[in-house]
Amino acid sequence: MKTMSIVLPAYNEEQMIEKTAGTIARLMENEDISYELVFVNDGSKDQTWERIKEASKKNSNVKGICFSRNFGKEGAVFAGLANASGDCVAVMDCDLQHPPETLITMYRLWEQGYQVIEGVKASRGREGFLHKFFAKTFYKIISNATGVDMSRASDFKLLDRAAVDEFLKLPERNVFFRALSSWVGFKTTYVEFHVQEREAGESKWSMKSLFKYAINNITSFSAVPMQVVTFCGVIFFLFAIVLAVQSLYLYFSGRAVAGFTTVILLLLIIGSILMFSLGVIGYYLSKIYEEVKMRPRYIISEITETKNVN
Repeated sequence: MKTMSIVLPAYNEEQMIEKTAGTIARLMENEDISYELVFVNDGSKDQTWERIKEASKKNSNVKGICFSRNFGKEGAVFAGLANASGDCVAVMDCDLQHPPETLITMYRLWEQGYQVIEGVKASRGREGFLHKFFAKTFYKIISNATGVDMSRASDFKLLDRAAVDEFLKLPERNVFFRALSSWVGFKTTYVEFHVQEREAGESKWSMKSLFKYAINNITSFSAVPMQVVTFCGVIFFLFAIVLAVQSLYLYFSGRAVAGFTTVILLLLIIGSILMFSLGVIGYYLSKIYEEVKMRPRYIISEITETKNVN
């Protein structure tokens, strides 16, 4: 029988581990699907790892992976994929905001021959105006960079073993699963889902962490910010030509006056663009520095193996 692995990154989710493991297990057993649950503890500060070990003892199909510290969600997803043994592997949030029932739909589509089943958001749930605006802007940039519509993209998806193996071959240290899982190609289809309300605990995503996450993934997957620097340079060059023509006209017409304000504004504009450009270039250099050091994406301190698979 074909086996489906479900990767569940977890950070400070002690209240949800038992609920999530029980819900998905019952669903898989009711549908007679052989399964494996791979919980990845991403350096949680609460009792998440203890709850994962308890779930593993109760259900032999539950595997637990514990990081030595917090490495971020992308590292947790990568570790889960690397340690999953199923013929297909699904990735979903541990807080059940991704509806587990959609896993069945994804699995049936996989049985029909699809190799990548993308979960797309029919609705985003309750989000503030700033959060929605920020998310829309972020996905617009990523969509333009990848050529793939990611306006409703999510980490909730199912990959065939062939797609997982190709994804794991990617050599870069900074990975963006949401985009790269589409980039690898293969026969793809889409499933809509409605984001559910969190049953327990609090969201780990603040505006600061979302902004950092966005900047990191944009720069690791796209050269758009570098192109923005070039665009700013072209705009300022055109502005400089217009200003030069105006200045020469005033000079030769005998109406030239001391332009202290103009000089100050030009210095401020030039200085701002230069500093912005150096900042963007410096950020890319830091990313290159991280890549060439070839440090591991994550470090596993402990792991619980599944004893058997249904």
